[in-house]
Formats: sequence, C-alpha cells, structure tokens
Amino acid sequence: GIVLVAINPYEQLPIYEQDVIYAYSGQNMGDMDPHIFAVAEEAYKQMARDEKNQSIIVSGESGAGKTVSAKYAMRFFATVGGSASDTNIEAKVLASSPIMEAIGNAKTTRNDNSSRFGKYIQIGFDKRYHIIGANMRTYLLEKSRVVFQAEDERNYHIFYQLCASASLPEFKDLGLSKYFYLPV
Repeated sequence: GIVLVAINPYEQLPIYEQDVIYAYSGQNMGDMDPHIFAVAEEAYKQMARDEKNQSIIVSGESGAGKTVSAKYAMRFFATVGGSASDTNIEAKVLASSPIMEAIGNAKTTRNDNSSRFGKYIQIGFDKRYHIIGANMRTYLLEKSRVVFQAEDERNYHIFYQLCASASLPEFKDLGLSKYFYLPV
C-alpha cells in the first residue's frame, strides 16, 4: 500500500487549506507532492472505482499529529464529496472530542494533552459518494495509567477535574470526598 510519512509542525500551515484540497482532487498518486490529501484522494478514487471499502491507517508516536491528520482526511472527503458545506462532517465526527479528551488524555513527557485512546473512524458514503454519516469508536490503550504514572507524567485529566470539583454540591452524591488523590 501507500505510505506517507508526515511530521506535525505544531502550527497551522497553508498547505491544508481549501485550494490545496481542490489541487489534489482528481489527481493521480505521484503526480503531486506527497500529502495527506493525496492519500485521501487515492482512497476516495478506489472506493468510487472499485465500489469497495477503503482504509487509511494513521499511526505514530504521542504528539505526532494523528488526530489532526484524520481531521484533514475527513475535511478532504467532505469537500470533494460535495458535503462540506452541508454537514461540516469533520466537526460533527469530532464533536465529542473535549469529553473524550478529559477521559482518555493525559500529560506525558512529550505532550501535555496526549491521547491514550485508539480511534476507529468509519465514514459512510451514499451512491454519489457524498458523506451520509460517520461513527467514531474509541478504545482505551493504557489502562495501567490509572494506577501508575511515570516520572513527570500525569494520570488521565478526568481524575484531576473530578478532584478539583469534589466540593461542588452537584458532585456530593459521587462520594469523591472519601478519596484522596494526589497528582504526581
């Protein structure tokens, strides 16, 4: 298969804007510079041509930009499929992100907000290849972080948020005042 090595620049760059999406749309792999949009275009074309499901696997270390790359691929599909203005699929699929981040993200030595989840995003298309829906499944990768953190790392954000809120009246029934949790 196709392999793209990308580096997270940790800032917004003009190489991910709408005009770049249109530049890669309809192009053959290898006709343009390597890009997440080239990979997305190839998967989109093969889906339409062969009428078979396609997969894009985004892998990398903590802080490598996996979630951002997935967002760019979804933006590409929504734009070339003519559904970007109608559905804003990227925002809808990732709408649960703040809640999921609190439960599944933690401070690591490389990233203050590192996802400890794996994500599987399934995007549905209609017969005209417009996005009609999406589903995001998550699975916890590091259960051990609940009971142990390496030096200079933290547990999941949710533990600190719950402890900071333990004295609020709406949290009284949770019984959080019975436990002591000290951050590393």
